[in-house]
Amino acid sequence: MPDARYDLIIIGGGPAGHVAAERAGALGKKVLVVEKSHLGGVCLNQGCIPTKTLLYSAKLFSQARHSETYGVIVEGARYDLAKAMAWKAKVVETIRKGIAYQFRTHGVELVTGSARIASRAAGLVTVEVDGKPYAAPNLLIATGSAPVVLPIPGAERAMGSTEALEIQKLPKSIVVIGGGYIGMEFASYFTQVGTKVSVVEMLPEIVPLLDPAIAKVLRGSLPDVDFHLGAKVLAIEPDGADRAAHRVRFLQEGKEQSIQAEAVLMSVGRRPIVESIGLEGAGVDFDRKGIRVDERMRTNVPGIWAAGDVNGRSMLAHSASRMGEVAVADMFGSPQRMRYDAIPWVVYTNPEVSGAGLSEEQARAAGRSVKTASLDHRANGRFVAENEKGRGMCKIVVDAASGALLGAQMIGPFSSEIIAGAAAMIEAELRVKDIREIVFPHPTVSEALRDTVWALKE
Repeated sequence: MPDARYDLIIIGGGPAGHVAAERAGALGKKVLVVEKSHLGGVCLNQGCIPTKTLLYSAKLFSQARHSETYGVIVEGARYDLAKAMAWKAKVVETIRKGIAYQFRTHGVELVTGSARIASRAAGLVTVEVDGKPYAAPNLLIATGSAPVVLPIPGAERAMGSTEALEIQKLPKSIVVIGGGYIGMEFASYFTQVGTKVSVVEMLPEIVPLLDPAIAKVLRGSLPDVDFHLGAKVLAIEPDGADRAAHRVRFLQEGKEQSIQAEAVLMSVGRRPIVESIGLEGAGVDFDRKGIRVDERMRTNVPGIWAAGDVNGRSMLAHSASRMGEVAVADMFGSPQRMRYDAIPWVVYTNPEVSGAGLSEEQARAAGRSVKTASLDHRANGRFVAENEKGRGMCKIVVDAASGALLGAQMIGPFSSEIIAGAAAMIEAELRVKDIREIVFPHPTVSEALRDTVWALKE
């Protein structure tokens, strides 16, 4: 028999799991979180936080080397990887302790180990953690995702994002396989710290979510990166007498080509972790794309919910956190629903790129009649004052009939901070006339959003 009775058991302590635990704990519920590694999941330990920490250090180094225009002379600037890694580790550990503090504050219990659904009977779900049973009427599955590995010869020679975040020495050259948001963030990092970077992407453009015009600006903002688009990787092979170097072979426009590099990073997406947790025995409906859930994060099995990357609906940390909240609200009597129309996303390159809502292509594909407007950031006072050569722009998509904002994308400094405003406007279904009446602070780059709305032709 299970040795303890809980109101909720959560498998996974990442953004979905730990936020759900805190919300349920705040309601006075008895909560158990099972985490096989560190609290915070991939986001905190091998993703969002460590990458942004290193990207910030690289950005500071780049600014130090190119600050003469602004009257700041930095002689002998150098990048110390060991110190950057030490700072990254300190940041991660600080946030881990913060989550643990929240658990203590809300009475959440934590068990370290591998969990598996053992049974479901009499309104209780029993979960075994390394053979020890625990039971609750409610179970939230938040096991997250893992990197996809291309089934190509030599794939084992490439490192993944986790290994890239633990390197001890900067490679002189690197091939990044995959031009999605993770691949582009690593490309931006490595090129800023002096590594020669090549990006090989199977699709005709980087970051599929991006408007083509903004994608072009992003590529142009990374002049030292060699892009090979529409290229299918064939193999990763040893290169050189010591076999330590690598050669990436790929097919582009019907011709086989190759790139030699000291290191290879594979970043071609992530997949939900659905294996080895007992989904089959519990009767939970799932496939390789994730656990199927409704808008309240309910699975097909009463008493079992799934939130975050594991359901494959929106594989972003902030989406996961919101899903966890929605699941808890549904369990304990205040039903909410997960809405995906205005979830913001960010690519933390230098310059940053962000978006929310529908792109022009997505809106037209959905049969919407739309109007669009674009505005270069060189019309923005704050941007001009702080960027001698940088590029930036904002584009909006508006419903032609109602005038409601459907989507926005931007590239440039502070994009990650500005996009939440656009997301709120989309969520609230604000119209062009409504947004034009909002006062933005001056001078800020955020004004670019309002000015783009004013640039829309009626």
